[in-house]
Amino acid sequence: MTNFFDNQNLLEIIWKWKKHLIVVGISAIILSAFFSSSIFIQPKFKSTARIYPSNNIYKFSEESQSEQLLEMISALDIKLRVMDAFNLSDEYKISKQEPQYITTMLAEFNDNVKFKKTEFETIEIQVLDSDPQRASTMCDSIISYLNQKVRALHRIKYEEVVQISRRDYSIVCHEIDSVEAKLNFLRKEYQIVDYSTQAKEITKGMVKVLADQKSNSSGGKQLEKWMNNFIDKGGEYLLLDQEQKLLVYQKGDLKKKLDEAVSNATKKIIYGLRIDNPVPADKKSYPTRSLIVLISTLAALFVALLAILLLENKKNN
Repeated sequence: MTNFFDNQNLLEIIWKWKKHLIVVGISAIILSAFFSSSIFIQPKFKSTARIYPSNNIYKFSEESQSEQLLEMISALDIKLRVMDAFNLSDEYKISKQEPQYITTMLAEFNDNVKFKKTEFETIEIQVLDSDPQRASTMCDSIISYLNQKVRALHRIKYEEVVQISRRDYSIVCHEIDSVEAKLNFLRKEYQIVDYSTQAKEITKGMVKVLADQKSNSSGGKQLEKWMNNFIDKGGEYLLLDQEQKLLVYQKGDLKKKLDEAVSNATKKIIYGLRIDNPVPADKKSYPTRSLIVLISTLAALFVALLAILLLENKKNN
């Protein structure tokens, strides 16, 4: 039996049926070009943006900042927010009354909106849409929503720090007031104001009084009373004074931490630094008509050639 897949026989058959194959090829080109036009396939425009994670991102895990940013930008709440903000159910022609509305919308959204991490640790955002301006605006909005989301997560964390710092600050302030009250009592009742200075002066005075043999005088008795006060309450005063100084230092440190936590919880920071801003495309990205025409034409010629080979084989048998 003649082998129709032999190169020579195949070329002879193609030459014999060349007119038919030419007609098939031309018809395939015309039809594929027509059916890939905007009449049947809605053209879409692509807008692209790239962002780089700033050092302001709070690390919640061992992932890199870029990986964390990618996780956050791919979150469901951001996708749903974009769908609502741009009324994409109308664009995608999906009714909100459908039982699987969210699933269908997400599938369509994921086909048109892509997030990926590049080799340079940036996050690339690609949006396909029938309106080039809307595609660009969606890109821009996604970046804004991302910053708001990260800011909200950080605010939750820092507000916890604010509450803890405020509680610790309040405790220290209360302890300082308590110690200050005890010191004021000792100052008032026992005339102890500055332990070190007074101790030196009282000691000098007592030495002089004893040297002059005036211990029974009113001045000597007063010095003796102060000396007894220092013996009874001096140690307590010294400890309280040292505790007060330590608490005042702790108060200053806690106040600094509290102010820093409040600042972190309330300030607005950019977490995704824009490397490439999105712009409206001036040329459609989908569909690629030349590729559709090429594939369709090759497929039509291949099917036509198979049919011709089958006819030739049947005729020879």
